[in-house]
Formats: sequence, structure tokens, C-alpha cells
Amino acid sequence: MMHHDETPESLMLEHGIKPTANRILILRTLLAAGRPLSMTEIETELESVDKSIVSRTLSTFREHHLLHALADGESVRYEVCHCAEEEEDSDRHVHFHCEVCGRTFCIEELPVPAVKYPAGFEVESVEYMAHGVCPECRGFRGISKESIC
Repeated sequence: MMHHDETPESLMLEHGIKPTANRILILRTLLAAGRPLSMTEIETELESVDKSIVSRTLSTFREHHLLHALADGESVRYEVCHCAEEEEDSDRHVHFHCEVCGRTFCIEELPVPAVKYPAGFEVESVEYMAHGVCPECRGFRGISKESIC
């Protein structure tokens, strides 16, 4: 899900990353998904790209604050960070992990709630992950995850 006028190349340049063919493919895959993807999902989508290249590219993107990494309880998932300022991360939002299908969704219209921490605590990152059943899977509540995935 690309925001207005964003291309993989422009996003990389905005974050100080040199665009290469593989980086463009990986970033395009993340943008097109419209939801956070695990490394396995990216590798499956891009079978022609070596796994080590995917891994190195995700590391590079994280180092340059182009990706957020989210732990959903099953795996680490990656989503594109549209905010180039590492000090001011204005695109943080709530995520929802479906316990039935295993997908993680962005709830972009719901920002991460502000929390006042006690004196002496220095917060470096915040994740807000809700767990439950997505609208698509709600009808499958009684069926095991393995039988529908």
C-alpha cells in the first residue's frame, strides 16, 4: 500500500539507501502487501532472490530506519516506515495479529497510545500488538489453524 507519489527508489533515497534491483524488488513487495510480512513470506514471494540477500537487505533497511520490525508472537514481521526522521516517528500505529490465519494487519487509523513512563525509564521503541481473530476468519473460530492455512 503505497502512499501518494512514493516509489521504492524515492523512499530508499529519502532514507539514505542506494537503490539496487534486489532492494527495489524487496521494498516493492513490502509496499504491495499492505501489511507487515515475515522474512519467510518475502522469500516465498521472491523465490528468485537469494535468502541471504533478503536478510542483508532487511538489515540495511532497518539500519536506515526504512523498516519497523514487529514481533507478533510467531515471527518477526517487517513494515515500511514512511517517516524519514528517526527522531520523529509519526507513522506508528496499532497492529492486529490473527491467531487463526497468522496474518498481521496494520490498523493505521489507530495510533499507538501515548504512555507516560516513570522517571528514569528511557523508551527506545514501542509496539502495540493486539491478538485475536480477523474479520475474514471469524466464521472459522472452531476450526484449527492448521486445517485452514
